[in-house]
Amino acid sequence: MPERGLVSDTVDDATTVNDATQRARYWPIPILRAVPAAVVALVITFSTNHAAGYGLLLFGAFALVEGLVLLFGGIARLPLDGRSRRTTLLQAVITLLAAVAGIALNGFGLPAFITVVVAFAVLTGALELSQGLRARRRSPFARDWTTMGAITLLLAVAFLVTPPDYSRQLGGVEQVTGTLDASIVLVGLLGAYLAITAVFHVIAGLSHKWGTATPAPDGAPLA
Repeated sequence: MPERGLVSDTVDDATTVNDATQRARYWPIPILRAVPAAVVALVITFSTNHAAGYGLLLFGAFALVEGLVLLFGGIARLPLDGRSRRTTLLQAVITLLAAVAGIALNGFGLPAFITVVVAFAVLTGALELSQGLRARRRSPFARDWTTMGAITLLLAVAFLVTPPDYSRQLGGVEQVTGTLDASIVLVGLLGAYLAITAVFHVIAGLSHKWGTATPAPDGAPLA
C-alpha cells in the first residue's frame, strides 16, 4: 500500500504538469486580448475627439477583435472541461454582439454609448467573474478571470454613476477653455479601463508563458 506522502506528491506533480500544459496552450490568448485594448486606449488618449459616437466606434472596434480572440481561445486553446469553454464562447458571442451594436448605433449619441458599454460590461464581467470563481483550485487561469470580471463590472458601475447631464465649464486656474461633459468623461473612462486591462493581460500572459516549464523527473537536471 503506497504511503500517504508518496500519493500526495504524485498528485501534486501530476497537477503541476497539467497546469503547465494548460498554460503553454493558453498564454497567447491574454496577450492577444491586450492588443486591441492597448491600441484603442492609445487612440483615445491622443485623440481630441471624445464624442459619444466616436467612443462607440472605438468600442465597437475593440469588442470586435476581443470577441474574435475569445472565440479562438474558447475553441482552440481552452482545455476540454466543458464549462469554462462554454462560458468563454458565450462571452465571445456577447462581445461580438456588443461590437455590432456599437458600430451600428454610433449615431445615436450618449444614451446608446452608455447602454451598449454597460450591457457589455455587466454581462461579460459577470460571466468572467463567475467563470473564475467556479474554476478556483481547478484552473491556473481562475485568478485572471476573477480579476478581469471584477474590473469589467467596475466599468459598468463607473458608467452608471456618471450623470448623463454632467457638464462643467473649464477655465479659472486651469487656464483651459471648453466644457467637460459626460461624453468626455465616459470616453476617458473607457480608455482608462482598456489601458488597465491591456497591462493586466500582458502581465498575465507572460506569467503563464514563464510558468509552462514542467518539473524534471527525479534525478534529472533542471532545464
